[in-house]
Amino acid sequence: MWAALDSFVAACLFPTAAIIVASGVDDLVLNAVCLWAWLRRKASRAPTQDQPAQTEKLIAVFVPLWHEYQVIRGMVEHNVAAIDYENYHFFIGAYPNDEPTLDAVRDLETRYPPVHLAVCPHDGPTSKADCLNWIYQRMLLFEEHHGVQFDIVVTHDAEDLIHPGAFDKINAYADRFEMIQIPVLPLPTPFRDFVHGIYCDEFAEWQMKDMRARQVMGSFVPSNGVGTGFTRPALDKLATAEHNLIFEPACLTEDYENGLRLHKLGCAQVFVPLARSSDGMVATREFFPRTTRSAIRQRTRWITGIALQSWERHGWHGSPAEVYWFWRDRKGLLGNPLSLFTNVLFVYGLLTWLGARIAGVPWGLARHTLPNNLLLATLVIQMVQSAIRMVCTGRLYGALFALGVPLRALCANWINSVATFRAISQYMRARIRHEPLIWLKTEHAYPSRNALLEHKRKLGEILVGSAYLDENEFTKALATQPTGMRIGEYLVKLGKLSQDDLYEALSLQQSLPSGRLEPLDISANVARALPRHVVRDWRVFPFRIASGSMFLASPEIPTDELSRMVGSFTRLALRFHLVTPSNFQELADSLL
Repeated sequence: MWAALDSFVAACLFPTAAIIVASGVDDLVLNAVCLWAWLRRKASRAPTQDQPAQTEKLIAVFVPLWHEYQVIRGMVEHNVAAIDYENYHFFIGAYPNDEPTLDAVRDLETRYPPVHLAVCPHDGPTSKADCLNWIYQRMLLFEEHHGVQFDIVVTHDAEDLIHPGAFDKINAYADRFEMIQIPVLPLPTPFRDFVHGIYCDEFAEWQMKDMRARQVMGSFVPSNGVGTGFTRPALDKLATAEHNLIFEPACLTEDYENGLRLHKLGCAQVFVPLARSSDGMVATREFFPRTTRSAIRQRTRWITGIALQSWERHGWHGSPAEVYWFWRDRKGLLGNPLSLFTNVLFVYGLLTWLGARIAGVPWGLARHTLPNNLLLATLVIQMVQSAIRMVCTGRLYGALFALGVPLRALCANWINSVATFRAISQYMRARIRHEPLIWLKTEHAYPSRNALLEHKRKLGEILVGSAYLDENEFTKALATQPTGMRIGEYLVKLGKLSQDDLYEALSLQQSLPSGRLEPLDISANVARALPRHVVRDWRVFPFRIASGSMFLASPEIPTDELSRMVGSFTRLALRFHLVTPSNFQELADSLL
């Protein structure tokens, strides 16, 4: 049996190694293109900073939802507070048979004037593209009623952290380009979080290398689905070409499809280069799937839409650059299973070699003629590619995290192979039965409050920008700030700021409601909804229960720890309201 297995493995080595080398040479050519573009940019000494636009164009943010009531509140609350741009509106799509999500968006409408609900005319879920098209119709209706016209549409998902400066970037580039793609990066997670780490590795390389290479080579820039800005002329071209369908409802990857459609319509596209700012990397951040099952589900949809459905719709037609990137986008149909197969061959060879050494017998594969030079070439190519990915990952997530790239690549091979087999089988079954392809929705999770800190506007920026005090006063206060005292408390102590002004600024920063609460307006039964020791120790006071939520007053910014602790005493959703320390003490003295 072992002799037969050795013969089979030996026979597989040459064709497998030849395919890997051919694919590896393709990767090395792409690396050379990126290196050449980088050297040319350095030699030209072109400025790296983009010139800001003179005026803020009116931006519509499209957010399609299906069963997203648990995350959409946090998404809007955080981003409204974080975005450093004034002229924008959220249009949030939901379905009639998704009441919890409808209720959550209606609540947001009452709290935030720039938020508008778009209800699809039919039950869901349909496809993301279908929901986006109905959001577009809601935007047109808003324009008709209010006599305005939006200049840019930006697409986002319910779990996105929008960078404070992202809309400024899109606004500036919109003077020259009709589709603007802000980089998308997974949020950092612990080293042990292997599945999510795969996304960190892949997106680091894609955003730093592949997306730039597409543009350099003159191919189309696919939308990443989130953080994509479309100018109004681009939308009008899509509407004219496709009977008012801005997004193709039948496509499982409507974002990829739109990038290609706009390229064919002659629209100028740009991928905004990764850059750091005072608020961190200018990119849309989010959590990607963190379990094997959800990752396979998402990648099945990606492979079906990008590799199979795109092949069916567009074939291999286009310029040489377009055809080359079709090959790059579709070669995973063969490359993914082959990568897993090579891992199996490697493990077989390693185990049989160790077994032969222990037993003191000749290694079975050594009896066969092996393509040693070809195998050495595959090893060198793999080492080069791993090193490049480690460099990209290290620049964004740190050197320690980058050390896990080779191990995560093995895990990725298995996930991608399973997703490829599932995509091909589902695609073939749908075509044989003449059925539509099914949209496999990814479950979304929104980051905790602690994970959002990087994206909050600085308190000093709000105080100075809102004219609570001038910049010189704030700078002097920072220079003399005592250790252990927060800057807001210190400004109040100096008499530069009142408590009410401080809490108005904190309300803007944290996107939390604030204002004085009167003890006479609060029911004693509601006030006793939490144990006294919780109110005293955690400085949080229940003052209203309505619509399945417990409303809590506190002079402190709510933390994840506080939410978990209070959540252990109630199943109601928690909604926080900022009050001054004196108002909190008044409530506690009167009602406890």
